[in-house]
Amino acid sequence: MWRKLLTRGSMLAVMTAALASYTLGQSVGQDLKAVGTDTKDAAEKTGTAVKNGTVKAYDKTKEGTEVVAKKTVAGTKTVAKKTADGTKTVADKTVDGTKAAVDKTKEGTKTATDKTVDTTRTAASATKKGTVKATDKTVGATKTAADKTASGTKTAAHATKKATGNAVRSVQGKPKTTTGDASGTPTSTPK
Repeated sequence: MWRKLLTRGSMLAVMTAALASYTLGQSVGQDLKAVGTDTKDAAEKTGTAVKNGTVKAYDKTKEGTEVVAKKTVAGTKTVAKKTADGTKTVADKTVDGTKAAVDKTKEGTKTATDKTVDTTRTAASATKKGTVKATDKTVGATKTAADKTASGTKTAAHATKKATGNAVRSVQGKPKTTTGDASGTPTSTPK
């Protein structure tokens, strides 16, 4: 009889241990499932944040480029208008001065008339040189501004591309690259 009780007691102990182990296994399984869900949610949030950051960086780059382009155009128009106004003013004053000189020299000698013509030619030549010089400076300044705008846009686009690629690689658990791309594919040796 003791043997039957002992055998039944042993079986009861084994069944109790198995039940406890099963319950513990279910709890661990549920915990692992919760961790997997949390990891998935975190990855989705990171992907959304990377996408939103890339869109914002692109929008800011585009806005900056448009602002610089508009200011370049406005500045060029202002310089050109001021150059034209200045040229017209100088030309008007030259004409006025020439008329006054001609009126005064009508009663004078041929020498005075010759001097007036020479003065007019000198003033006209100086006006022409000044206009050409101002135009050259305007063209140079416009080209410099356009070059800087293009360079800034290219740098910003490259930085956005690199940051996006490295963010995707980071989410994937891959090392960063010196020039990542949006797919996360390395385009150079990882650091």
